[in-house]
Amino acid sequence: MSDHQGNSELPLKTCTIEKLVTVKPDVDKVIAGIKTATRRNGRYADVGEIMELQGHRFIVEKVYLQSLGELTDEHAKQEGFNTVEEYKQLILSYHPGMPWLPHMRVWVHEFRPVQE
Repeated sequence: MSDHQGNSELPLKTCTIEKLVTVKPDVDKVIAGIKTATRRNGRYADVGEIMELQGHRFIVEKVYLQSLGELTDEHAKQEGFNTVEEYKQLILSYHPGMPWLPHMRVWVHEFRPVQE
């Protein structure tokens, strides 16, 4: 089911790319080049799809599943944080009462600026 390069084995999207990054601090991090990935509980984009944020364009390069227990500080840096613990605390603040379960799987969407 995981597919780092294409979409042939991916299930249908559960949402649209316009909803992939919507929180202002995250939008600012993406535009500044600090945030290069977003993890969501559903699949919001296909590889090659373009995300537009405040006039800036970003292309989705990879979409794949990952468990929360697999997260490393390097993954947290993709999200714009220094450590997994910092990232975890932010996510839990967005979703009060949500447990952080190592086996829980999320969709990773990695992206980069479009070179125009």
